[in-house]
Amino acid sequence: MRGAKALVRALEREGVRNTFGIIGGSIMPVFDEFLDSGLRHITMRHEQGAAHAADGYARVSGRPGVAITTSGPGATNLVTGIATAYMDSSPIVAITGQVPTYMVGKMAFQETDIIGVTKSITKWNYQIRKPDEVPRAVKMAFRIATLPRTGPVLLDFPKDAQTGEAEMDFDVDVEQLITPFRPPKLDACPEEVKKAVDMILSAERPVFIVGGGVVASGAGDEVLAIAEYLLIPIMATFMGKGAVPENHPLYVGNLGMHGKVAANKLLPETDLIIAVGMRWSDRTVSEFENFAPEAKIIHIDIDPKEVGKNVKVDLGIIGDAKRVLASIRREIMRRVQKREDWPWLRKVREFKERYREEIPEIDGNYLRPPEILRELRKLLPADAIVATEVGQNQMWVALYFPILKPRTFVTSGGLGTMGFGFPAAIGAKVAKPDRVVIDIAGDGSFMMSERELATAVSEKIPVIVLILNNSSLGMVAQWQRMFFRRRYVGTYIRNPDFDKLARVYGANGFRAETMDELIKAVREGMSSDVPTVIDVPIHPEDDVLPMVPPGEHITKVVTRY
Repeated sequence: MRGAKALVRALEREGVRNTFGIIGGSIMPVFDEFLDSGLRHITMRHEQGAAHAADGYARVSGRPGVAITTSGPGATNLVTGIATAYMDSSPIVAITGQVPTYMVGKMAFQETDIIGVTKSITKWNYQIRKPDEVPRAVKMAFRIATLPRTGPVLLDFPKDAQTGEAEMDFDVDVEQLITPFRPPKLDACPEEVKKAVDMILSAERPVFIVGGGVVASGAGDEVLAIAEYLLIPIMATFMGKGAVPENHPLYVGNLGMHGKVAANKLLPETDLIIAVGMRWSDRTVSEFENFAPEAKIIHIDIDPKEVGKNVKVDLGIIGDAKRVLASIRREIMRRVQKREDWPWLRKVREFKERYREEIPEIDGNYLRPPEILRELRKLLPADAIVATEVGQNQMWVALYFPILKPRTFVTSGGLGTMGFGFPAAIGAKVAKPDRVVIDIAGDGSFMMSERELATAVSEKIPVIVLILNNSSLGMVAQWQRMFFRRRYVGTYIRNPDFDKLARVYGANGFRAETMDELIKAVREGMSSDVPTVIDVPIHPEDDVLPMVPPGEHITKVVTRY
């Protein structure tokens, strides 16, 4: 069998049904095999969009998304999308064509050392140099991508390895080969469980902080079971949004630079933090010391490199969040009765009531993003998938759009990649075609990927894009107002008429200047079989508040200036 056919066969054996990418000279033999396969290939309009679409597919499905491109610029255009997936622990499998092995290193046409380029942003990458390596390489790629901590991998496929023939063993055993990538352990030992429960039961003001690892491991139910049994409030990192329903009475809010005021103010009052599946980023606690001076910290994470890396902890437990928390829950229930009420919970309720977000007044008759998002939450079903771009739109969603189910929130957290949301929404809709999928966008970020409207139209992928349009790179402009004495440079931009642009592509296009117009457009988008773009003009100086200025203590929340 030719190497190209073996690759397609191996993908099918891994359960792959959809791939995202762009054809080119160095990957043509593989694409030729698609015609005789059961795979659906979705031709994106830029390779970066292919990586983001594969990422969105992975985040909502829990299965690896596949991006496939040619060599040289096709491969390097994937890099930002791979780095985005790496920062957010999203399992994608990138496959790149390459010049023939006998031309590697000779600066051949469209040759790039993509193995070297992506070494620091993949869990594993490998160049397939012989056809008979294909089944093993593909099996390893999918196993490594999905082993906790999940993440992206890359296979580089020289053209002569695609066209060459060999005997293929699709039942090859790779378990020993992937041993270095296995998590050191999945379960907490009894001593760790006992110590954790001792700390939890002796605490007077404990709090959960849940991160993206809780979503990845499906540990939300275990968090809720413990929290409800002992009446422990829950906070979330940005990537932990949706790990537990945000309308739950024990949920306080997101922490961080654009977190809920109540959560940011409450954290320093705690005496125990149970941190689960989070990496203590600078956008969560702003500074790594003294954010909660009286609190001891239990940190549960699958990745031993994260425990103690940024923040000193009192008890680190390496393991799968779901399994570790299940053990802790059993021990708690064995030792104590369910709490009915206690003073700490009353204080939490007081903070939530005292620090409700207020929308600052602004001149002009514009729709306000918080009001838009609150109305949108009423319109969308609980299981609707919401993607975001990066910037003010993203932070407004963090603050004002409650996520009610895990794996229904798709955003670029660690890398903050503009242009991510729309192609990621396309990938999410391919993974979950029966769900409503909407991208909450800013005009600047949407302009980085608007070409993918052609993809969504031609492939009949009916996502909705709602653009909060302030004709600027809004978050940067906000920082220029707050920290650079309103000295604007490079932030105010001229946009096309997005509703007309959408119609040129063959999509629905609407401009909504009133709430009634917005509601009507969203409802039409939800029932349409083509993509829908809704352009919503907002005030150019409508800022995302509250905000913790960079480097300030988490309690130094700015609500107006």
